[in-house]
Amino acid sequence: MEIEQTRTHEENNRHPAAKIIALCGLLLLLCRSGALPAEERISRPGQYEGYSKVAFDGWQRTSQYVAVRDGVRIAIDILRPTKKGVLHEEPLPVVWEQRRYHRAVIDPSGKIYSQLDREDHPMRKLLPHGYIFVVADVRGSGASFGTRVDPTPPQESLDAYDITEWIASQPWCSGKVGMYGISYAGSAQFMAARARPPHLKAIFPEMAMFDLYDLCYPGGIYRHTLMRGWQQQVRALDLSQGQRAAPVDEDRDQRLLAEAIRQHQGNFDVSRAAGLPFRDAAGPQEGKVYVDNSPVHYVNEVNQSGVAVYQRAGWFDMYPRDMLLWHVNLGAPRKIAIGPWDHYQSHGLDRGTEMLRWFDYWLKGIDNGIMNEPPILYYVMGAPADKALRTASQWPIPQAKPVKYHFADGPAGSVKSVNDGLLSPSAGKPGSDSYAANYTTTSGPRTRWTGGPTAYTDMTPNDQKALTYTTEPLSEPVEIVGHPVAHIWLQSAADDVDVFVYLEEIDPQGRSHYITEGCLRASHRALTKAPFACMDLPYHGCSQKDAKKLTNEPVELVFDLLPTAKHFPAGHRIRIAVTCADKDNCQSPPKSLPPTVTIFRDMRHPSHIILPVVSDREDV
Repeated sequence: MEIEQTRTHEENNRHPAAKIIALCGLLLLLCRSGALPAEERISRPGQYEGYSKVAFDGWQRTSQYVAVRDGVRIAIDILRPTKKGVLHEEPLPVVWEQRRYHRAVIDPSGKIYSQLDREDHPMRKLLPHGYIFVVADVRGSGASFGTRVDPTPPQESLDAYDITEWIASQPWCSGKVGMYGISYAGSAQFMAARARPPHLKAIFPEMAMFDLYDLCYPGGIYRHTLMRGWQQQVRALDLSQGQRAAPVDEDRDQRLLAEAIRQHQGNFDVSRAAGLPFRDAAGPQEGKVYVDNSPVHYVNEVNQSGVAVYQRAGWFDMYPRDMLLWHVNLGAPRKIAIGPWDHYQSHGLDRGTEMLRWFDYWLKGIDNGIMNEPPILYYVMGAPADKALRTASQWPIPQAKPVKYHFADGPAGSVKSVNDGLLSPSAGKPGSDSYAANYTTTSGPRTRWTGGPTAYTDMTPNDQKALTYTTEPLSEPVEIVGHPVAHIWLQSAADDVDVFVYLEEIDPQGRSHYITEGCLRASHRALTKAPFACMDLPYHGCSQKDAKKLTNEPVELVFDLLPTAKHFPAGHRIRIAVTCADKDNCQSPPKSLPPTVTIFRDMRHPSHIILPVVSDREDV
């Protein structure tokens, strides 16, 4: 299901990335050319010339059912390249997608629209260069048979194995197979890799999940808007309500499609996760949802597959932390590009070109130098144009050093908030700030969590109902790249409270711009060792046995904010805003008498945030 792209004021501020990334690509010199002169062979992010020729000018679509090992029939589209209307018959490499939101749709007139009928689809770049694209409806969706018993059924891994090997056995396939997809189809690629199909060589996941629990219950707080919206979307699609799934070619009277849709009626209701608030929770029907359905639990199997991985992530997407966790936990060849994008944006980076470079290398054996480049390509928002696009060999980047910014007494004179405190590299006078939980606070109705294009407006109205800690106007630029970590010392007579922390940029006109956020339910504050490489970030097991209610004594909440890369110019300010609710995105059940929370800022209870500050660059 495609979501309309609406450019907002904030997006316009970020949109110069489109030109900057293109220009910086010329400066990075990430790849050395081959035997031909450099001006004839170019391979660097977003640019690719002289390595792979355009040989085709169209495509032909066919569709059919493929039976997987348990007999369930999966509907697939096969899109093969043509030249002057003639189908290419020789074997070619195949890239395929395991799609949750209809592989193809049919309109009331009977016209079928495939994925390649979308003009922005990146595979439109690959087919002319000699690739075949296959798209499958996941079991229990579209025209595929089966009933979904989980939000992301582990059975799909076995389906992916069977489909990959079926593709590799076809006379039109060279035996080299890759996968592509965004969001659900991004995560599905990791789950496919964990099944280790022999012919799967490389994948290109975009905006992909690492941990299902953290998606549903970040910091133990239920993300009700996202989960409700997702359930409504997939329920309508699975029953072919509104957007109708296309039948396969053999199903001329659509009887097979009708039977498949009948089987979808019993599909898992993802909103049932609301009744499973702990990471280790198990329901009588659901089982251990967050264990069985989370890719995080299959990292070892993914690594054993040896499949090469190129990820694309966005600073304003819901998954930048997840994708960086994937990157640091992968042992196979891997790359990642992170830009100023939300879930559906890619301005400034030609995804099709990057996919072509990736799959040319791994599926065609073209030595285009992509694996000689640094594995991390990232964009620093707000940085000078010629220094905004960076590369790194490791994450977190070694240039970023932890700098403690203390919560201090005010006034900062920057906003009429509950306290208007200062944010300072040095500690202020000992004290505390009391806050009556305000359940109307929100980061907005169109955020990184709502599935569509983000539309963060001026955060000042929210800040006015929050505790705020704001720096003085910066005397020189400050740049942060990485994962901010909040240390909040609080006390409350309530047995539990939710804490939301926002990192914001305040421009000289006083407008507050959202940068990133983190949250934690106080009862989930217990820290434990992560079962994977966690970049030394705090990890909360969020198990029922570790949950601890508040007892009206000071406790420390330590949690990370989603990663970011942001350049704060001189004259701007950095703000931390603290609230106890995000009503449009997370479920913090209101209490009849809103609890009072006290945040301490003294030597024994030094509330602060640690920012990963880059201080050894010329532009800082």
